[in-house]
Amino acid sequence: MRSESIHGSAVRSHVHGTGSGLRRREHLVEVGARPGQRARLLRRIALHDYCGHPFQFELSRELARRGHEVRHFFFAEDMGPKGNTGRLSDDPANFSIEPISIGRAYSKQNLIRRREADILYGELASRRIASFAPDVTISGNTPLEAQASILKSVHRAGSAFVFWMQDFYSLAAAKILSRKIPVLGHMIGAYYRHLEASMLRRSDGIVLASEDFKPALRGFGVEEVVIDVIPNWGALDTLPLRPKDNPWAVRHGLSDKFVFLYSGTLALKHNPDLLWALAEHFEKDPSVVIAVAASGVSYDALKARNASEPKSNLLFLPLQPMDVFPDVLGAADVLVALLEDDAGPFSVPSKVLSYLCGGRPILLSAPPSNLSVRLVEKAAAGLCVPAGQQQAFVAAADRLRTEPQTCAGFRAAGRAYAEGAFNISRVADRFEAMFAQAAARAA
Repeated sequence: MRSESIHGSAVRSHVHGTGSGLRRREHLVEVGARPGQRARLLRRIALHDYCGHPFQFELSRELARRGHEVRHFFFAEDMGPKGNTGRLSDDPANFSIEPISIGRAYSKQNLIRRREADILYGELASRRIASFAPDVTISGNTPLEAQASILKSVHRAGSAFVFWMQDFYSLAAAKILSRKIPVLGHMIGAYYRHLEASMLRRSDGIVLASEDFKPALRGFGVEEVVIDVIPNWGALDTLPLRPKDNPWAVRHGLSDKFVFLYSGTLALKHNPDLLWALAEHFEKDPSVVIAVAASGVSYDALKARNASEPKSNLLFLPLQPMDVFPDVLGAADVLVALLEDDAGPFSVPSKVLSYLCGGRPILLSAPPSNLSVRLVEKAAAGLCVPAGQQQAFVAAADRLRTEPQTCAGFRAAGRAYAEGAFNISRVADRFEAMFAQAAARAA
């Protein structure tokens, strides 16, 4: 251990040996400028978010602003919504971004080729993350076989590993696959349950997006002491309120329309029939548009259906980049979110959090027990309908179309909730505490 003075702070470097002979380094910075202020441990942090979502990028940037050396990794070929994936003018020098590419297009439709791509991605990602030599690695939204490679590799490199559970991947997969391909789906689900349980037991820390995941973790034999529940949040700083009549809305002919907007991934756990039902219901109202800015297998299915039976009020758009996303949300009169019953206990739709930042009424179809329903109801930000109830869903949409005062109340309440709840400084405090505990367990 050595000590030196940097800008009035004492810095002690700790080098730890690991079983494989590799080393990792941490820096304890004792800030002397303010009497009574506690020492802060600055770490080398690898944040891996397979999807590249906006709020994870916000966390990486906040941790870097606090002095940690942070590298943000994500999957280059993932087609889902992204945060700011390039360096910004005010990003600190100790923050870097590294996209990981498998060198070919990625499709979720062919399960065999998808698994091959996931395994390849895991091999590439594990090497790239380990070469950064992090003190702590946190990884989320990642296919389980890729996650297993990352965990094994960073542990070998001497890094603590934190499993960030956004969705309960194995349980959701088991339910959906068992319904779609009964016998084989059950076997695949059992394999993934075993794999996920094994990784969770070997993790130095686990961050859950919802309390709802805790009972299943206990069933997996995971110790409570390694778990912390840190709810997801919206990237408020990157989603300012925008007017309805904005450049993006004008460009797409939406500024003078009443717009129901679905934005984000439209996958197997999202029912596209509900968007079709909206298009059918409002077909004779020329002022209504159902805009779908998305990607995924259910998005492709909805487009194919529209090709054979066109609806003039359905507008299909690709996922929109982050620099125009505030205008995308601003163009909407109602923001639509969907979640099937099968995925209800095991998924937390992050789009609802962005919707709250956007300050527009939310129309949500989801299982009543899902966290997203509790969140929208707590914020008084929109109308929630149980998954599968198509008539009730259309009736709720009709109410939002015809009750401007109700919509105005939802708009104000949603944004007010976001401004009060999505404080990145408080969120980063929670993650710093988790990293300290995980590093102590790993050491």
